[in-house]
Amino acid sequence: MSDGGGAVTVRAATAGDVDACVELFARVVDEGRWLGAQPPLDWAERRERFAALVGGERSDVLVATAGGAVVGMLSVAVAGYGVADFGMCVDARWRGRGVGSALVEAGVAAARRLGAHKVALQVWPHNEAALRLYRRHGFVEEGRLRRHYRRRDGELWDAVVMGLVLDEASPGPSHG
Repeated sequence: MSDGGGAVTVRAATAGDVDACVELFARVVDEGRWLGAQPPLDWAERRERFAALVGGERSDVLVATAGGAVVGMLSVAVAGYGVADFGMCVDARWRGRGVGSALVEAGVAAARRLGAHKVALQVWPHNEAALRLYRRHGFVEEGRLRRHYRRRDGELWDAVVMGLVLDEASPGPSHG
């Protein structure tokens, strides 16, 4: 994909991408609207978190790059019970240009490769662009966590829980 700012490619992150991922994450955190983390960001803790996910046995980080710069990222971590959790952010200058779609597609493929039977995520109800993006890729709203997350300013934010079932073939519960 390309939009005048160079071609964007999505690939698995390497250890060498971790600092760029933290920098991108920090920029999006500073916007104060899109992520659960809030400033000031603990860079060392976040770096350690991302580094632990890169190329893990049950996790990975995907990066979208343009001109050598990381412009988007998606983390995928599969819990022991088989559900992959997504966390994504895209640089403000690259939103609405297909980066999110490319990351979600690659993330779903990574979740399958890592053995997940489902993908789950949470998104703020005011993030209408993200809600539309996930719906376009087959995610459905499974519920809402009402007044669930306390922000540093004391506000209590809701979160929309969304899921995408990857395995429709395995048996479900035998009880009614």
